Amino acid sequence: MPSSLPRAPSPQSVGLDPLRVEKLVQRLRGFVASGAIPSGQLAIAREGVLAATAAVGEVSIAGRPRIASDATLYAGFSTTKAVIASAVWLLLQDGKLRTDDRVAELIPGFEANGKQAVRVEHLLTHTAGFPTAPFDPLEWDDRERRLARFASWRLDWEPGERFEYHPSSGMWVLAELIERASGRDHRAFVRERICRPLGLPDLHIGLSPDHNSRVADIVAVGKAPDPEATRSAGLVISEQFTGSDAAIFAFNRPEIRAVGVPGGGGIMNAGSLALFYQALLRDGCACDGTQVWDPGVLRDALRVRTGRLTDPMTGFMAKRALGVVVAGGEHRLFRSFAPGNSPEAFGHAGAGGQVAWADPASGLSFVFLTNGCDRDPVAMGSRGLSLSSAATRCTEATTNDGDEGRTKDHGRC
Repeated sequence: MPSSLPRAPSPQSVGLDPLRVEKLVQRLRGFVASGAIPSGQLAIAREGVLAATAAVGEVSIAGRPRIASDATLYAGFSTTKAVIASAVWLLLQDGKLRTDDRVAELIPGFEANGKQAVRVEHLLTHTAGFPTAPFDPLEWDDRERRLARFASWRLDWEPGERFEYHPSSGMWVLAELIERASGRDHRAFVRERICRPLGLPDLHIGLSPDHNSRVADIVAVGKAPDPEATRSAGLVISEQFTGSDAAIFAFNRPEIRAVGVPGGGGIMNAGSLALFYQALLRDGCACDGTQVWDPGVLRDALRVRTGRLTDPMTGFMAKRALGVVVAGGEHRLFRSFAPGNSPEAFGHAGAGGQVAWADPASGLSFVFLTNGCDRDPVAMGSRGLSLSSAATRCTEATTNDGDEGRTKDHGRC
C-alpha cells in the first residue's frame, strides 16, 4: 500500500490557486485523452507538503491492466541522478569525500587507460571524459567484475575539458564511491540517510520484490521525428537524450529494478520525488524539521560548475551544478524548465519525458512521471514545457471573472 505523505489541507493553504491547479491537472488529462501517453502522474508541492497530486490513465503491471493511481510506482529514469548526487553531498558534508578527490586514489585500478586525472566533480558534472563507457547492471553486485569494468574504460577527452552527458557511466563510479566512503551499500545509504529521515518509503533506489506489483510497465509511444526537422530546430538528438530501447525497457525486469541503477534506476511516485525536492528548498530539512543536508553544503552543491561549456546536443550552455541542472536565463525547453521558472530553479529530467524541478523563488517543486517513453524528443520536450509552465502559474491567483491577465504572487515559502 502507498505511504501517507504530508499534504496541505488545500492548495490555497500553501498559496496556490485551485483553479490553476485544476488547469494543470486538466492539461495532463488532455495528453492522456489524446493518446500521446497511456498514463501520467504529477505532484506539486510547497512549504514542505504536497499541494496537489493526480494520476490519469491506464497502466499495465506485469502485463495486467490497471488504472493509474497515486500509489502507482514509475521508473524515474535520470531523475534518479539528483537523488544519487544528494547522497554524495552528504558524504561531502561528512568530510568523507571532496569534490577535488582523484577517483583513482579512492578506487585502486580505476586509473588504467589514462584515467588518473578524473575527479569527483568531473563525475557529477558530466565532464569526466567517458560518456558512453559500457556497464551491465547485473555486474554491479559482483565487486570483481565491476572493478574490472571501470579499469577497462578509456577517455574520449581529458577530464574537465568539455561537457557531454554521461547517461550512466559516471553514476556507476559515484555509487562505488558512496559505498567506499560510507561503508554501506549505496541502496541502503540512500534509504537510511535520505528516504527514511524525509519520510519517503516510496522513493526506491533498489526495489524490493514485494513492490513490483505496483510498478507500471514501460511502453513506447510516439515516433522518432524526421532528422531534418530536428536539425532545423537546432538540435542534435541521440540515444543519450531519448534513451536506448535496451536501457529503457530493461527496467521492466524485476532483477534490473533491484540493482538500484544510479544513473536511472529509481522507482518512485511523483509525490515522493516532489517532497525530496522540497527538503532541498527548505535548507535540507524534512517537513518535521529533521535536518538532512547542511544549508551551506546545499548552496555549494547547487552552484553551476560548468562555466561556458556547452552541451553538444543543444549547443546551449550546460549549466550543471553537482549532479543537477540549473535553469539559468535562457534555452530551457529540453531541460523541462518553463519561462515562469526563475534562473535559480534546478532539477533533473528523465528519459522519455519525466520532469522534476524545484524553484527557490516560488518555493514550488513539481514532478511529472509517465510510463509512456516518447521516441519523439520534440513532442516530449513540448509536453514537459507545457506541464511545467502550468505548474509555475499555480502561485498566481485568477480573478473571480476568470481574467488571467491580473495575478497575485504568493511569494516564497
